[in-house]
Amino acid sequence: MKFAVFLCVISFVVIVTADKQKDEKYTTKYDNIEVDKILNNDRLLRNYVDCLVHGTHCTKDGEVLKKVLSEALKTKCEKCSEKQKKEAVKVITFLLKNKRDWWNEIEAAYDPNHVYREVYKKEIKDAGIQF
Repeated sequence: MKFAVFLCVISFVVIVTADKQKDEKYTTKYDNIEVDKILNNDRLLRNYVDCLVHGTHCTKDGEVLKKVLSEALKTKCEKCSEKQKKEAVKVITFLLKNKRDWWNEIEAAYDPNHVYREVYKKEIKDAGIQF
């Protein structure tokens, strides 16, 4: 559960920041996206989930997130800015608490064997998330 929240947060952090450049931080081009508005609008949020899971309904920032999400998970978001990391945690927490089915879809697509739950064990515990 905690990992799922962290994974979701990382996902949105990457969405908000995407456009990766070789050996550099992810772009901050999307850092001004109002994540709270997306989280509180089922239609918009569902579009992001569909983008990540199925490659449909993708906005520009959603496309960028989809491209970098796997790398961000593998590297513990080392190319993410602090703001991106913070927003990712917010998104993951929201999805785990309020949209568990949608979170499960994302986790099934990006971590079907729950490998990242172990990788992010400390972060998950620190966020107070339980699986």
